Amino acid sequence: MATMIFVNLPVKDLNRSVEFFTQLGFSFDARFTNEDATCMVVSENSIYVMLLVEKFFKTFTSKEIADATKTTESIICLSADSREKVDELADKALASGGSFSYDPIDQGFMYGRSFQDPDGHLWEVMYMDPSAVNPEQVSQDASSAA
Repeated sequence: MATMIFVNLPVKDLNRSVEFFTQLGFSFDARFTNEDATCMVVSENSIYVMLLVEKFFKTFTSKEIADATKTTESIICLSADSREKVDELADKALASGGSFSYDPIDQGFMYGRSFQDPDGHLWEVMYMDPSAVNPEQVSQDASSAA
């Protein structure tokens, strides 16, 4: 079982990416930061995003790097503690140079917004009211998917 998650994202301008995510309130681990990469801390001791300059990113794969401004390879979703925190982070992203992705999703018990970072990577911020989740339904849905 994995105990930590590292998401690796290619970026065109590392300094611009660091500035953008710093404005959103993220911190960086200086031990894993140089001119080619930085380690963004999403959740201390468990979730990190490695922002890798494209040239360095290419050393980890023989595949072409997707142009995130034109195609979507993944959507990175972060949870928030409340609807207000969803709005706060999404608004900061837009004010800090991110771009609009799609209209908010409001299903009553679940609320989310999204944005694109300066390199076009898609990010979602979601809040789900834990009291609205029916454990039996989640179990049934998981069984049906298997």
